[in-house]
Amino acid sequence: METKKVLRKEMKEHLQLIDDSFLKIWSKSITEKIITLPEWNHAKTIGITISGKHEVNTEELIKMAWKANRRVVVPKCIPSTKKLVFREITSFSQLEVVFYGLKEPIEDQTKEVDQGDIDLLIVPGLRFTKEGYRLGHGGGYYDRFLTTYEGNTISLAFDIQIIDSLPIETFDLPVQKIITNEQMINCNE
Repeated sequence: METKKVLRKEMKEHLQLIDDSFLKIWSKSITEKIITLPEWNHAKTIGITISGKHEVNTEELIKMAWKANRRVVVPKCIPSTKKLVFREITSFSQLEVVFYGLKEPIEDQTKEVDQGDIDLLIVPGLRFTKEGYRLGHGGGYYDRFLTTYEGNTISLAFDIQIIDSLPIETFDLPVQKIITNEQMINCNE
């Protein structure tokens, strides 16, 4: 089996080759699916990342959450402790570009939200299995966060990111559902 590093590199390269118009159409399809789910509709507080150029676009989903009076919380990485904290944003102007081009909340414009208050966590990744295991970007931030998180977990992915198997380690925890442009996968079935 290929190493995680190789699998990450291959997927990033593959996503960069896909025309933006396809990514936009696929993202719209994923957004339309997730907003039909009870986990989405019952969530008062949603933890979600700000998507990068070659990822499922989360901007429309965030706007929909705000429109429905839901609280949107976005992750901030704390490199010194390798921890992830979530901070509430009410506007995209409360974000700043940090390392690797990631957009994170500006601390003095946002407040930290306790992980127990997050009803639904949208967990990012590069590759996924139908069992809910994911290959993240390699920092381990979400792996550590998920060990104590008790709410609902859903990942958003393009169908091409679903593969048969990944190298699974003891600290890897699966998400409950994966929504792609072509399918909704219940991982704990």
